[in-house]
Amino acid sequence: MKQFKTIFRFELGNYFKNKVFVGTTIVLMILLAVIMFFPRISGLIKSGSEEKSQKELLLASEDPALTQTAQAAFEKAFPDYQITVTDADEADIRSKVDDGTADCGFLLQDAQNYTYFVKNLSMYDANIEIADRILGGIAEMKAMTENGLSPEQAGSILATDVSHTVETTGKDQSQNFFYTYIMIFALYMVILLYGQMVSTSVATEKSSRAMELLVTSADPVKMMFGKVLAACLAGLVQLLCIFGTAFLLFNITRNDWADNQIVTSIFDIPLHLLLYMLVFFILGFLIYAFLYGAVGSTVSKLEDINTAIMPITFLFIIAFIVVMTALGSGDVDTPPMMVCSFIPFTSPMAMFTRIAMSTVPSWQIGISIAILAVSVFGTGVLAARIYRVGVLLYGTAPKPGEVLRMIWRGQ
Repeated sequence: MKQFKTIFRFELGNYFKNKVFVGTTIVLMILLAVIMFFPRISGLIKSGSEEKSQKELLLASEDPALTQTAQAAFEKAFPDYQITVTDADEADIRSKVDDGTADCGFLLQDAQNYTYFVKNLSMYDANIEIADRILGGIAEMKAMTENGLSPEQAGSILATDVSHTVETTGKDQSQNFFYTYIMIFALYMVILLYGQMVSTSVATEKSSRAMELLVTSADPVKMMFGKVLAACLAGLVQLLCIFGTAFLLFNITRNDWADNQIVTSIFDIPLHLLLYMLVFFILGFLIYAFLYGAVGSTVSKLEDINTAIMPITFLFIIAFIVVMTALGSGDVDTPPMMVCSFIPFTSPMAMFTRIAMSTVPSWQIGISIAILAVSVFGTGVLAARIYRVGVLLYGTAPKPGEVLRMIWRGQ
């Protein structure tokens, strides 16, 4: 235990003394502070500027009655625009939109035909859909009045409200999607980053020949567990600093984000999901870090480390692609996801995604965590034995079969 504590403290201290590690953490915390205070900063900038507060929408038609009806409807449907009724023809409207005098314009031929003018059509421009809905209602009202109904009767029919109630017996994916996506992506980045750091650290010590002295004076299992657990704790501290800063600043600026459902849903994550995230993060990180460390011990030169860890990286990327595909489709209970939920190398992301986006029986969660925990311990012991053999091998990296045969023979 004394050896483990010594190795653990030494490796952890290296992370906290690393300028890149500390600098990256500080930069990300500052960046989050800028993002969280952005609505307040942009509000101050807008309040001190003399720019026009509303965009301008031109509305033109040769039918005065249609223009009057459409103006009232457009003013309600486009609250962010200043509706300006004009007698300008098509060329004039096009010219005003093109030179920036107006932001957009509608030329109504009748209630069922119109031309929309805009300089740069954004992929998120919903003005056409809104106009279609407005003019469709006007056309229906006109048809009703022509068939004997009064404008009041037609208006009451079209204004009929439809109420509904939604009862969710499981999970609301629209609320859970964004923080699930962020947590899966954070898990992906941290495991890849710190896993490679573990393998690089082992390979560096081996190339300097310092490992030959260490492996003869310390238990390889304690050395491997000390290195990996130190990296895991360093990753947790970094994530805690980053996400803790974001959560603290969100509570300070909560009122500024009240109208942004995406941001509010991210920070309203339930406590039980945070606990599951912590469990799967630790276990998932450990199993991959042990693999990275074992592979790093078989490499003699740092230049070969990327090639050696490529199979492990590909395995993790495949798991990430399967999970993100299911997450994007909205169906996280597909057969591939069900299988991945119980495979140790994919369950940290797959099972957590299913827990966040679906209703998973407790026994499945328990089995998944149990398999993952046992696999972590077994992988750690195997990695330590590979580590003991690998650090004494130089030259061409041995094939996996050769390493396993040497372990089996007790070398």
